[in-house]
Amino acid sequence: MELSDMIAYVRGIGSGVVATTAAHGAPQAAYLDLTATDGGELVFNARSDSRKVANIVRDGRVAVVIGGADGTTLQCEGTAVIADGPQLERCATAYAAAFPHVEPVRPGVVLVVVTLSWARHRDYRGAPVSRDVDLAVG
Repeated sequence: MELSDMIAYVRGIGSGVVATTAAHGAPQAAYLDLTATDGGELVFNARSDSRKVANIVRDGRVAVVIGGADGTTLQCEGTAVIADGPQLERCATAYAAAFPHVEPVRPGVVLVVVTLSWARHRDYRGAPVSRDVDLAVG
């Protein structure tokens, strides 16, 4: 799967499950709205005092699953950070385009950006098809 196809898929679904790891090693997952930047990063916002933000600050490794209802999924792994500086502006623009009714960053809410290291699209609507995503930008 090309990166542009993955970006369109993420933007078309608009939500997914983000899994992080708690300090004591247990998995923690949350279903939330998310989108993709033009470069293929995943972006979501979260309460700054949430478990997922504490987990990400301590250990940025995350897994994300998008889709499922239509018989397709995008499974991803990557590194998450709290967006800041120029990255924050770019990610806030992407988030606002996807969710114009939501202020991306506000008091008590941060934007998280996930740089993907691996992604695979699966289509179960017939004979299962699995395609790794080419994450190369450009």
